[in-house]
Amino acid sequence: MVDTIDPTTIDPATIDVADPELYESGDPVALWAHLRATSPVHWNNHPPGPGFWAVMSYRPALEVYRNTDAFTSELGMRIDSDPAAVEAAAGKMLIVTDPPTHPRLRQLMNSAFLPRVVSTLEASMRRVIEPLVDEALRNDVVDFVSEIAAVLPAAIICDIMDVPQSERAMMIDLTSKAFGASVGGEAKCPMGTMEKTEAHAEIFLYYTELVEQRRRAPGSDVVSALIQGDLGGRRLTDEEVLLNCDGLLTGANETTRHASAAGLLALIQNPGEWHRLRGGEVSIESAVDEVLRYTSPALHVLRVAKKDVEVGGRLVRAGEAVAIWNSSVNRDETVFPDPDRFDLGRDQNRHLTFGIGPHFCLGAPLARVELKVLLQVLAEKVTHLELAGPVERLRSNFMWGIERLPVVLR
Repeated sequence: MVDTIDPTTIDPATIDVADPELYESGDPVALWAHLRATSPVHWNNHPPGPGFWAVMSYRPALEVYRNTDAFTSELGMRIDSDPAAVEAAAGKMLIVTDPPTHPRLRQLMNSAFLPRVVSTLEASMRRVIEPLVDEALRNDVVDFVSEIAAVLPAAIICDIMDVPQSERAMMIDLTSKAFGASVGGEAKCPMGTMEKTEAHAEIFLYYTELVEQRRRAPGSDVVSALIQGDLGGRRLTDEEVLLNCDGLLTGANETTRHASAAGLLALIQNPGEWHRLRGGEVSIESAVDEVLRYTSPALHVLRVAKKDVEVGGRLVRAGEAVAIWNSSVNRDETVFPDPDRFDLGRDQNRHLTFGIGPHFCLGAPLARVELKVLLQVLAEKVTHLELAGPVERLRSNFMWGIERLPVVLR
């Protein structure tokens, strides 16, 4: 565990930054800083697999993100992915496609995530968040993750997919179960893992029915856009539509949920920043960007080299995997002064939480507005934040998140 060792004594050849134990039980920040200083691009052994190149600093990360000629996304975008699942989705699901399919598919989906479209959802977001915060204010202790942070993105994705009002409560409940807590993984919580799997299956079945409905009666939602769109002279198959609906649901829930919870914890731990936010001393836009940088929910993004290429002065051979460790990149001292400080007024916050280049996160405008509305409502209604129990972190090498966050809001 990172919090029981001195990172300066670690040989990069012996540490696995993809060990989920580091993120459930440890504090990886000091380790990342040590690796940036000593091995910003290094080979990371990750048994039982072949390992990967770990990119820990900002400039080499840009090299990988922008070089779509040398790197592919179609062999998976995360460590420990199921190879069969990746093969089934490659070239069909947005996050695991390369040109020429990727820009065409992205254009079909983009209409639902344009900033001007997302801004129209602000009123809906407020209608979701305000009663949740009001209820929390009436209670002694609430789990901020399950009772607030997880509900907002699930409700808004229902708006984007135009799920009928009569079915939204069911879908929000299923989504909360699918992405909810089963701390410690299957070995520690097999029933929780089973419930999540069953909820995912029910969601997939629901989307199958939704696709059939939209084929008969299309609307202006993103599902209809996928069904009616032209992808290089053909329509998308049902499988392609369903894969991308699943991708949208996953992306929408994971990023906002974990950034919201970790952002609230940072505000509790840094009460001066909470007072700056409530007092209007920092802009809401600046606050959102700092929450995104500081929390960096997606720990890494994977690429595979299509040919021999140099990254940060290291030779990456064709076929080798490269993992951009976003959470470390966003604390690079050469780009972010005093990077471990939570500063809601931070200038020139060029974080890579959403990536950069052709695969820049499609849902970034949506996540920004969701966090904006959440922070605004909290600042308007809450004067006092207090931690009310132990924080339980996600056991994962992909999402740097919080599973349970007991708090008191007054």
